[in-house]
Amino acid sequence: MNPLIRSFTVVAALLLSTAAMAQWQWLDTDGRKVFSDRAPPPSIPDKNILKRPGGARVAPTLANQDSPEATAGAPAAATSSAPKISGVDKELADKKKKAEQEEAAKRKAEEDKLAKAKAENCTRAKQAKTSYDSGVRIAHVNKQGEREIIDDATRAAESKRIQAIIDADCK
Repeated sequence: MNPLIRSFTVVAALLLSTAAMAQWQWLDTDGRKVFSDRAPPPSIPDKNILKRPGGARVAPTLANQDSPEATAGAPAAATSSAPKISGVDKELADKKKKAEQEEAAKRKAEEDKLAKAKAENCTRAKQAKTSYDSGVRIAHVNKQGEREIIDDATRAAESKRIQAIIDADCK
C-alpha cells in the first residue's frame, strides 16, 4: 500500500474518531454518573453536568457557594442573580408538615375519645360493682320476658367480670 494512502487513511480515522468524543457526562438525581451522546434532560441542573461535548469539563465543586474562593473567578452578575438551590422544595415541605400536624391532631382526638370512653366505663363498672357487692337482690329479665332473681354463682361470675373491666379501664 502506498504510504500516502496509508497516512491519509490514518488522518481520516483520527478525524472521524473525534465525533465519538462528543459525549455528555452528568450526575443524575440519584448521584450516579451518566454518559450519553445526547444532552441531559432539562431537570438536571448545570452544576451536575460534568462534561460537555468539545472537551469542556465542568469541575464539580463541593466547596461552600458563599465562600469568597468559590466566587472569586466568577463574574459578579452571574453569582448575584443566580438562584440558590437548597435542594428542598419549600411547598412540598410545608404540605408534609401540615399533613403530619393533621395526623397528630387526629391521633390526639382518637386518644381523647378513647380516654373519655374508658373513664365512663370505669364509672359505670364501679357503680355496678357496688351494687353486686351490697348483697341486695338483683333481678334480670330472661328470654321469655320473665323476671328472675340471680343466684350466688351468677352474682360471683358477674362480679368477677365487672372487676376485670375495672382493672382494664380504671388506671
